Amino acid sequence: MARRSFIAIVGHGPDLERDEGAASVLRSLGADVRTLDLWDDPPRLFLDDESKARAIVVEALDRPDLAAAALRALRREPRLEEVGALVAVSVAQIARIEPSSGFDDFLLVPYVPAELYARVRLVEWRRSEFATEERVKVGAIVIDRAAHDVSVGGMHVPLTAKEFALLSYVCERRGKVVSRTELLRRVWGSQYEGGARTVDIHVRRLRAKLGAALPLVTLRGAGYRLESPVPGSGGPEGADAGRALQRGGAGADSHGEERGEPRDEDEDEDEESDEDEGGDGEESDEDEEGDDEGEASARGERRSGTSESTSTTTGRERRITR
Repeated sequence: MARRSFIAIVGHGPDLERDEGAASVLRSLGADVRTLDLWDDPPRLFLDDESKARAIVVEALDRPDLAAAALRALRREPRLEEVGALVAVSVAQIARIEPSSGFDDFLLVPYVPAELYARVRLVEWRRSEFATEERVKVGAIVIDRAAHDVSVGGMHVPLTAKEFALLSYVCERRGKVVSRTELLRRVWGSQYEGGARTVDIHVRRLRAKLGAALPLVTLRGAGYRLESPVPGSGGPEGADAGRALQRGGAGADSHGEERGEPRDEDEDEDEESDEDEGGDGEESDEDEEGDDEGEASARGERRSGTSESTSTTTGRERRITR
């Protein structure tokens, strides 16, 4: 049996069913709506085990101070923990909305019906995750296998063939630990003779290109695990990631240091392996071959510069001795 989905409207009891309220507007548009008083228990929204909330609209109106407390109470219900939430306020109260309150978006009252439904669908999309034969969505990342395309927050992100395959695989295995050996076998193939550090190099490149949208954690001695994105942290999910890509911030910082994120212990080793085994990841993809050649050339220049410096210093020492 298919799960019945509904939109939860939470607010002051006597005002919930008013003609211009969110419940009435959404019902007129054909949506299944359930209402809950601010002080009622959230489980009352679920009439049976097959019910599922699509989104939450908290009608704070002229009391935005109550919205954050109401959302915290709703989040204590396990079935509402990951549901997108919007806060509705009057125009006069918009400046009192706290960015840290946990809402994904806000609405202004009186409602514009088309905007109300569009924002509900938008927050539902941001929070959704799915996987089909052609498309995979994890947080703000959308992978289109058929078009061989990756986007973050609606913005295209160019990836090489191996980066695309690696990202697809870790997204399919989200929440599970994948070892370097497993990634080498599934992404590079059983005939690949390179070392496991090739995986680390490509992971570092993915982190540089996707930034905060890719919550890929390094587990020392085990491999990697893609965790659930954290919606609502610093704004609607995907928006921050999209702006970071637009500014070029994600590509400039492969470890998230500018974002203030913790540095994985294994990433220091990843950088060393990038220099030691830069030519290890031999690939058919021209972009990746160019990267490896560039790294080898840079190392050669560094070695040449060091040799010349040493030779000059030795010559000076001989002249002083004489």
